[in-house]
Amino acid sequence: MKRIASGLVFGIVLAWTIASGAQGLPSAAPESVGMSAQRLARIGDAFKKEIEQGKLPGAVFLVARKGKLVYSDAIGFQDKESGKPMAKDSLFRIYSMTKPIVSVAAMMLVEEGKIELTDPVSKFLPAMKGMSVSAARADSEFAKVTYAQVPADREMTVQDLLRHTAGLAYGEITQNAPVKEALGKAGFYKSAIDFDARDLSPAEEIDRLSKVPLAHQPGTVWEYSHASDVLGRVVEAASGERLADFLDKRLFKPLKMSDTGFWVPQDKLGRLAQALPTDSSSGKPNNLIDVSAAPGNDSGGAGGVSTAADYLRFTQMLLNGGQLDGTRVLSRSTVALMASDHLGTRIAAPVTPGELLLGVPGYTFGLGFAVRQGAGVAGVPGSAGEFMWAGYAGTYFWVDPKEEIVAVYMTQAPSPIRAYYRKLFKQLVYAAIND
Repeated sequence: MKRIASGLVFGIVLAWTIASGAQGLPSAAPESVGMSAQRLARIGDAFKKEIEQGKLPGAVFLVARKGKLVYSDAIGFQDKESGKPMAKDSLFRIYSMTKPIVSVAAMMLVEEGKIELTDPVSKFLPAMKGMSVSAARADSEFAKVTYAQVPADREMTVQDLLRHTAGLAYGEITQNAPVKEALGKAGFYKSAIDFDARDLSPAEEIDRLSKVPLAHQPGTVWEYSHASDVLGRVVEAASGERLADFLDKRLFKPLKMSDTGFWVPQDKLGRLAQALPTDSSSGKPNNLIDVSAAPGNDSGGAGGVSTAADYLRFTQMLLNGGQLDGTRVLSRSTVALMASDHLGTRIAAPVTPGELLLGVPGYTFGLGFAVRQGAGVAGVPGSAGEFMWAGYAGTYFWVDPKEEIVAVYMTQAPSPIRAYYRKLFKQLVYAAIND
């Protein structure tokens, strides 16, 4: 009888462990942490309609409050063309959701005294010293903007990389014509596929980027950019390790993020989620990066691959002030610094972080993610101090310290209307709070 009882207990524990691994955190009844199960169910209902209309292939949603998973769902298709259903352990190209991960890596080295936020980037990457700036000038006579290359007023710093004020740019986004052209010639901007410069070696990447003029004087303008890729090279220089190896040893293994990295091993490729061949809103083909083999460089800006469960553990660590399950990654004060306003009034943001990500104002930028400034202004629910970011293929997360909520949305849909789905998910989660 004792053997049967012990076997039953073991079976229950094993089942819980498997479920917890697939969902990131231990689960609890939503009502036990002030959420409504009935209202959370609206998430799946709303997104199933979008999937049925062919706007999304499929998605995975995870929502946790007070450290407990309260909503978990996998809907639609992992690969619609083959008819393979979405699974909770499906793998996703997370693109710019790699940026918060490499930002944490940099801050770990700050805590060890190997990096200071005010360090010039050239201390670690000498090629980045003495860069020029493509300065815009209004030509009133011909009613157009012209550009002239001028020396940078100061060097970019590590803090500039973390907050996207280094003067760097993305060819896919920048309005600075000479910079866009130079990025294209250097191999950082390709017409066939967006945000993919992973064929270059780390040394080639920095050598070529150092010859591209900056779009702004360092420290003057917030512009989303290749800054996190450069930050990854700073992490490598400061740690003496490849970025993938440093993260695996110092972040992924300690946090039990077993499916996160920069490429997908052959034995896991069957779990990789795919986009629809064509985006229904734009009519354009969905071309995503190839993550089936090791890249030339580990792109801290757009090269990551992960599962919803792994990323939920990462966000919960941040909500907990830098630790999870007894493993400390960062100090509480460092997480607080990262989730603070680092733009202030001295740095211009023609397109604010919230407008870029969700199409709404009300967000500034910290060290690695957007930070909400107040409960109002933004046309989407949230709390002051909440921080978040997203990825080109449609992925999204946020951390709300006030409400003790973390949420992760994974899909592979690089649609122009991806901000709509991020806002939809967010408003349905907040509508489920009932305490």
